[in-house]
Amino acid sequence: MFAAWLAVLAAAEAAEGPASPFEVNLGLFVWTWLVFIVLFFVLRKYAWPAIVAATEERERKIKHQLAEAERAHAEALAALAEGKRFAAESKHSAQTMLVDARNLAEKERAALLERAKHEQEDMLARARREISAEKDKALTELRRETVDLSLAAAARLIGQRLDTAADRAIVEEYLKTVGPRT
Repeated sequence: MFAAWLAVLAAAEAAEGPASPFEVNLGLFVWTWLVFIVLFFVLRKYAWPAIVAATEERERKIKHQLAEAERAHAEALAALAEGKRFAAESKHSAQTMLVDARNLAEKERAALLERAKHEQEDMLARARREISAEKDKALTELRRETVDLSLAAAARLIGQRLDTAADRAIVEEYLKTVGPRT
């Protein structure tokens, strides 16, 4: 076909074509239309269906890809929303855990302080009991010594030995009436 076109051009040059561009060559005009019509029908029969099918197939693929892109976009938005929700839940959970941990630490601190206070009070009460017991023991020992000294002093004054249980009872009775002087 290209060869035929070259032949037509070579023939036109040999025949010395029109000298002006506005001059009409009827032979060239007819051959141009004849080639156009033949080419049109050949393209319409063989090329046009393939071009239309390829174009329609491309259009279907593009529509399918657009639908896939929209679905993927919707999934991405859903995943983003779910991620944000999980992040918010995690943040809330972490805040709750922190508050619970602080409350637990405060309760534990208060319990430890209370236990330390009770232990301190128990130690103080035990120390007071021990001091009181030691004081009573010392007073008893002091009374016994006082009785012995009093009997010894009285025996020297009287000149005889005051050692009997009756003498001891008299001195102890006297000390009880005097009472502790603390």
